[in-house]
Parts: sequence; structure tokens; C-alpha cells
Amino acid sequence: MAYKISDDCISCGSCEAECPVSAISEGDGKYEIDPDKCIECGACAGVCPVGAPAQA
Repeated sequence: MAYKISDDCISCGSCEAECPVSAISEGDGKYEIDPDKCIECGACAGVCPVGAPAQA
């Protein structure tokens, strides 16, 4: 199941830079993950300082 970014997101952008398939983009107030592009690798969750990305 694709990852989603919770409301805990602080919009630092570290997850976007880490995503190998460019599935993450800046949304309205927080970053968002495109579920159609997400390959469920967990790279975003590994670099997030607040643990916002998690499997849905």
C-alpha cells in the first residue's frame, strides 16, 4: 500500500529529495505522495524528522 504523509508534515522537503521515483510534491500546507507513482520503498519515511510519511 502506498505511503501517505500525515498532517505532522513540517514541509521541510527532505522526503521529496529522497524519493527515487519523484512521487512526492509540495501540496497545500504539506507534501503529498502520488499513490500511482509510489513504489513503497520507505525512503521518505527514513529521512523525515517528524515521521510524517507512513504506509496507508
